[in-house]
Amino acid sequence: MTTFTTTAPAADLARGPDEVRMPAHRRPGHTIVALSGALDGAGAAALREHLIGALRRSGRLLILDLSEVTSADAAGLAVLIGIRRRAGGLGITLRLAAPGPQVAALLRATGLDRALIVGPARKVRAGLAA
Repeated sequence: MTTFTTTAPAADLARGPDEVRMPAHRRPGHTIVALSGALDGAGAAALREHLIGALRRSGRLLILDLSEVTSADAAGLAVLIGIRRRAGGLGITLRLAAPGPQVAALLRATGLDRALIVGPARKVRAGLAA
């Protein structure tokens, strides 16, 4: 199961796919979405819809905090690639931050670490993923 937490340029609590709570806080110019659990086929559709919504509310930078993501599969990675394409079309930069060992290894094995911007945890906490 994947859960989503968004720190976005909206002041209210929002409801997302499957009634997942997403606290939203003002951050000038960027949105941070903290994901947790498995990025897999079971949650891919809900994740895609949530991230498309985050793009609509995002500033010029969308940061996906992966520090609490335990695993990913092809469906989860496909969502990330699709969101990167949508973000680029909107002039938004997508950055991944703090992937755990399994997710980082999968990004390297698939070559997606070169297609996606990936940064360390310390910078996402400051809202500045590398």
